[in-house]
Amino acid sequence: MLDESLLDDPDALARADRRGLLRGAAEAGARVRTAARHASEAGIAELKPEGRPRAVLVAGPGHAATGVADLITALAGAAAPVTRLHPTGVAPAAGALRWALPGWAGSVDLLLIATTDGTEPGLALLAEQAYRRGCTVVAVAPQRSPLSEAVDGAHGMVVPMAAAPHETYEEETQAASPGALWALFTPLVALLDRVGLLEAPPETLAQVADRLDATAERCGPAIATYSNPAKTLAAELADSLPLIWTEGAGAGPVGRRFAAVLAELAGRPALAAELPEALPAHGVLLVGDFAAGADPEDFFRDRVEEQQALRARVVLLRDRPAGGLTAAPAARELALSHDTPISELEPAEGGDLESIAELLAVTDFAAVYLALAGSDAPHP
Repeated sequence: MLDESLLDDPDALARADRRGLLRGAAEAGARVRTAARHASEAGIAELKPEGRPRAVLVAGPGHAATGVADLITALAGAAAPVTRLHPTGVAPAAGALRWALPGWAGSVDLLLIATTDGTEPGLALLAEQAYRRGCTVVAVAPQRSPLSEAVDGAHGMVVPMAAAPHETYEEETQAASPGALWALFTPLVALLDRVGLLEAPPETLAQVADRLDATAERCGPAIATYSNPAKTLAAELADSLPLIWTEGAGAGPVGRRFAAVLAELAGRPALAAELPEALPAHGVLLVGDFAAGADPEDFFRDRVEEQQALRARVVLLRDRPAGGLTAAPAARELALSHDTPISELEPAEGGDLESIAELLAVTDFAAVYLALAGSDAPHP
């Protein structure tokens, strides 16, 4: 159940926020600026690459690394294939995750390592393997971490991860925290701009930071629910199974991340799929046990002591669809024909990265509000 009264009580929200999630979401813009500065100080702005890499490999644990790979894939398009390296197993002695390069990886490929931890021995071994294969290695990791030393030893480039203003590297252990994605992603997108895989010059990153700041103002705890898109979305998702339907290349990674942070931060299940494939993939959920009118039990039974059953709710996240073609009308018609409620988010005009930033900010704030106001949310 969601305590909606808590949403409009900033002091109560602050007391409930023992993990500093709201502060982390609000400081995303500052995190981008700090990460961009770290990238420049590490020498990314002075790089003069001889050509584009054949392929980009991305490795790292948790949702932040997954989000980084997902966003790079969406932004790079056909410029170069992007491959997320998943752990290949667990070392039996230490219980640490292991990674391995694909057999074809070599001197014309680029390995990106992104982690909020930096102590993973498997990533250090991966950097050494890449060095032996001739791959270029760039890592974003906490400063003075074992991984940073390993990448330095493999003649790679290390960009120190931008810590939030209120915390040290050691305090940010949650890879799904709202600022972690931007701390890892910003230096890597600056690097990929230099090698010509996408366009993200310094002025674009500054605009992204400004968009994140503006969105944080609209979604902050002092803004009432009726005019706060993140609180409104959190209230709408109470006691629901979110079916996150996305349209547009940039919205896809946002929807998948939203489902991931709802699970990790708020303890809420959610399913994400891209339109138009979402319609057949999730259509049966609109008529089954999660349908709005589904109630196979006796209507007259006593429900006072029972937990509210989950009902499907469509969350439509839209960016600019490819070619201007849209499946949104069909999605709305399908949902409404089954009495399934819909929540919609669409960013204001701007570049691709700005649009992604706004959608990420609103959904991150919504997940945080569900984590704080939901009685079933985890509170470690």
